[in-house]
Amino acid sequence: ALLAAIRRMGYGKDDMTTHGFRGIASTQIREVGQGKFREEVIEAQLAHAAKSKTQAAYDHAIYLPERTALMQWWADYLDGISRANT
Repeated sequence: ALLAAIRRMGYGKDDMTTHGFRGIASTQIREVGQGKFREEVIEAQLAHAAKSKTQAAYDHAIYLPERTALMQWWADYLDGISRANT
């Protein structure tokens, strides 16, 4: 679904990938977000696997309220960029 959206925006396969999009999001959330979101929340939102087998076995948290706040922040951030460029 994300790849299809990227293609609909006009990006070709040599311009942008889903991995690249996630990398941009990860970096901007950490740098521009300036500590607003905990590391485990960011990693969960990016659907990254647990860093250890022990964590994977015991930590089943989904952090939904924090992930919702993160995505609202991300949407507001992107809207701000869009408005600045129009």
